Amino acid sequence: MSTKTKHSLEYSLDLREPKKYHVYLLNDDYTSMDFVIDILIGIFHKDYAQAHQIMMQVHQGGRGLCGTYSYEIAETKIHQVGSLSRESGFPLKAIMEETS
Repeated sequence: MSTKTKHSLEYSLDLREPKKYHVYLLNDDYTSMDFVIDILIGIFHKDYAQAHQIMMQVHQGGRGLCGTYSYEIAETKIHQVGSLSRESGFPLKAIMEETS
């Protein structure tokens, strides 16, 4: 004898876009402009003109927006900036801020 049971599952999914984070480079008095451009090209995949423009924002305004990413990617890029900066003897820092 076989028994069949019907189950009805009701649930709703609340799907949201993942939060995004701006990644900024911060100005300091020691990191060379050329190194900042190299970081922007190598880590953030900017072309030279974009890298130069962002480097000038960092130099003149104290920080420059490098891009907007998911949390994990933003965190990875910040770690890459820190590692390459330390290896090269510079104190360049990157931070991230949640977008609104």
